[in-house]
Amino acid sequence: MKDNITLIGMPGSGKSTVGVLLAKALGLPFIDTDLLIQQREGLLLQELLDQRGLDAFLDAEEAAIRSLDCRASVIAPGGSAVCRERAMEHLRALGRVLYLRVPLPELERRIDNITTRGIAMAPGQTLADLYAYRAPLYERFAGAAVDVAGDTLEQTVAAVLRALGGRFPPRL
Repeated sequence: MKDNITLIGMPGSGKSTVGVLLAKALGLPFIDTDLLIQQREGLLLQELLDQRGLDAFLDAEEAAIRSLDCRASVIAPGGSAVCRERAMEHLRALGRVLYLRVPLPELERRIDNITTRGIAMAPGQTLADLYAYRAPLYERFAGAAVDVAGDTLEQTVAAVLRALGGRFPPRL
């Protein structure tokens, strides 16, 4: 049954933070796939990138996402989930996918630890490069986009709930 809610978006868009608050508001479990990757691989995200490289990181992320078999949960995958089509197909099969859309200038203000945060990017790539590549993918894979520029966390959660259109919370 397609009763999960997945939040996608760029690093710094608030997927994990908003996801926790959304899960609390709906009385649902919360799943952060970055934590799942770290548990499965025995490494922090940045260590995985540094030791094994970008492709191995994306493969590990895809495997972690495709291993999800959950019901009535809020899921926050890493921002690079959209780089692997099979990962996104799995998330879409699990339920609604919402894109937390944040403009690049705001993301640049929010992210100050880009080189140590475990962001899947190639050497020499900038946040602007990543945004240009990923933004069309987020739009493609999301069932709806929620503009969250300048919003408080509470405003963002309220906007996500509006985007869900009253079809949630699913009952366990």
